[in-house]
Amino acid sequence: MITIKLLGGAKRSFLSDKLSVEKNLMSVSELLAFLQNLVEKNMPPFDTKNILVAINGVDSSALQGNDTSVKDGDTVSIIPIVHGGSKTTVNFRVSNCNIVLVRLGKLLPDPTKLLESLRAKFPDVIIQGIRSKYALSLQHVRRVIEISLVASKAGTLLSNKIETDMLMRFAASRQISEAISKVGLQKGDDSILILIGKMPTINKLVTDLGHVVKPMTPFPKNDNFLKKEFKITKKELDCIMSREPLEDLLVERAAVLFH
Repeated sequence: MITIKLLGGAKRSFLSDKLSVEKNLMSVSELLAFLQNLVEKNMPPFDTKNILVAINGVDSSALQGNDTSVKDGDTVSIIPIVHGGSKTTVNFRVSNCNIVLVRLGKLLPDPTKLLESLRAKFPDVIIQGIRSKYALSLQHVRRVIEISLVASKAGTLLSNKIETDMLMRFAASRQISEAISKVGLQKGDDSILILIGKMPTINKLVTDLGHVVKPMTPFPKNDNFLKKEFKITKKELDCIMSREPLEDLLVERAAVLFH
């Protein structure tokens, strides 16, 4: 038997926060399809595109993604990724931390100065900005942030600040200056703010940003740029046996960085 724990909005589709599946072995994708078929017609749809799936507490994206095997005795937690407000922010949790993504438009006169002022005003919030073109998808951003959070807890950050560690991992570079030059905020470029902290403080920060906040989703199509930027060939992609080979390669390059 497989135990399913439904958190947040996921349980609305089933009127329960816990289900049992009488199966011995199935993949995550098969399990999600099975759950979709359980939803009755008069219930809210079960959104499989905006969820995190954890197997015995381990995010399936850190395993084999949707191909991860789920077996008898496993506990599967399904956690919705919440899109806050009018999709001007994206909110989720990683390693028991609140993460909020905010998109800033291209017309900011000095995005670096804005970043510095936010850090001074909200010292309890971890704040970092990246150029949007370095974000392949929400899942890509979430996985890179998770690598930095795990490194922070393990004491293996690439620098003395998690903000810099995230920047270096998005740039796949051990050189801080190179990471800032490539991925750091620049005038005239669309950008994403990564906010980590307590939600009341983050909400106040987002409110203070006011009109400079732009719709967060959908993510732009950055596939070709990222392939060229990181010199990723079709041969490399063809060797990755997953549904998101480019994402997996980018995350792998972020993860293998060491002092």
